[in-house]
Amino acid sequence: MAASIESLLGEISSVEDPVEELQSLKTALLSIPLSALRDSVSGLRLDVIFALLNTNDREQIELCVDILERILMALSPVYLGQNYRAELQGGLTHPEETVKILALTQIGRMVEHPEAVTEILNNQDILRGVIHCIREEKMAVAKQAIQSLSKLSHSKPGLDKLFQSDLLKVMKDVMATSDIIRYRIYELVVEISSVSPISLGYCANSSLISQLLGELTGDDVLIRATATEMVTNLARSLHGRQYLAQQGIMDKISNMIRGAETDPFSSFYLPGLVKFFGNLAIMDSPQQVCETYPVFQNKVFEMALDPDPVMIGVALDTLGLLGATVEGKQVLQKTGEKFKAVLLRMSHLARSGATELRVRSLDAISQLLTLQPEQQTEDLLALTESWFHLLSDHPIDMIHNISTQPFPELHCGALRIFTAIATQPWGQKLMISTPGFMEFILDRSAGQTKEAKDAKFELVGSLVSSSTAAEILGSQHYVRLKTYLREGPYYVSAVAAVSTEGAD
Repeated sequence: MAASIESLLGEISSVEDPVEELQSLKTALLSIPLSALRDSVSGLRLDVIFALLNTNDREQIELCVDILERILMALSPVYLGQNYRAELQGGLTHPEETVKILALTQIGRMVEHPEAVTEILNNQDILRGVIHCIREEKMAVAKQAIQSLSKLSHSKPGLDKLFQSDLLKVMKDVMATSDIIRYRIYELVVEISSVSPISLGYCANSSLISQLLGELTGDDVLIRATATEMVTNLARSLHGRQYLAQQGIMDKISNMIRGAETDPFSSFYLPGLVKFFGNLAIMDSPQQVCETYPVFQNKVFEMALDPDPVMIGVALDTLGLLGATVEGKQVLQKTGEKFKAVLLRMSHLARSGATELRVRSLDAISQLLTLQPEQQTEDLLALTESWFHLLSDHPIDMIHNISTQPFPELHCGALRIFTAIATQPWGQKLMISTPGFMEFILDRSAGQTKEAKDAKFELVGSLVSSSTAAEILGSQHYVRLKTYLREGPYYVSAVAAVSTEGAD
């Protein structure tokens, strides 16, 4: 096989229009399993294929990229570093996006390898070329460059090279290209900072993080919104949150929420500020965050009652996040009438809002009502039951009505609420006392999409797994539920199958 590939390479180098020969080589390579390809291609000189990239013929370039992609993936990163550094460096400045991505992908493989990375660290020109790719117009190229540099920073030599050599100046020069490119560099810096406290230290010393934090209070509201998103990503790691707290960023964002009252453009960045604290609450402690920054919780309630769909959507998602935890449920319950008003709004939106808001309301309600078996204390069961009854005079009928509407996402959202209450004794009592409800659960003809079948199966699974279900629902229903579970989500009864064939 190696001989035939070599002869095809020979043919390619001897013809004027090599497209047909390239196609033959591509077909030959695809017929060899990747595991066996390494033996067939190591030792081959690929100069001829790399040379053929220097053309305006789009088809020829694409074939060369496909061939090189296949061959290079079969070669070890060390072999690539020793034999194809110059060719990959050339690929970084090629006019075609696919060639750049090919080069960046292979460089990414090399920087991940403990031995091959040395070849890259010793080649300033390649690293400079990768950094320059961040300012490429095509986002796919920039993303690949960011990924490769992020991988490089997983080692101390990589961090030293990026932040303690003239490459730092190259990054800062690239940043100056435009607002969009500046934020791509910030994205890289945040990604690197998230790896460890040491990598965060390098980024902080480079002054790039303080520059990002300064953008939080800039004049341009869109830039402010993007900066908030970046800072939220930085807060996903514990060391990132500690750093932000030391820099007083939590207080700054809290004050920005307060100041948003009088800013006519606040709708651009306010959702991001709320998301920041929502994520913070989940990662640290809902109670601590809500008590330390009461302006956050008040703003979420205010946004839930706002007429603006963007504000409502963010509020619903944040309430769902908070209410998914026991501590978050208790924090919301403490607010008394305020939260009741919000819950009524959620119920109203679930019934008659725009479809997207209906789905987000249903998801938030299901998170608020979910209690894992180990969390089911008397107090918490009383809390979820009281919330369910606040939704409507007949909440089980209300959710059932939503589930029968011809929108798969609403059907599944309603089923998720039933799944949330299915593990709780009060939920099971409601289900068994509602005429026709068990028949609805066991009816496989309702909801024909895969998502709907999966959602129904999850509901049945929640009931069967509950330790109280057999007693509350009765043995007859319980046995039928277990049968449903055993048959799986996509079971079709033999009778139904025969009648369908007759209809055909």
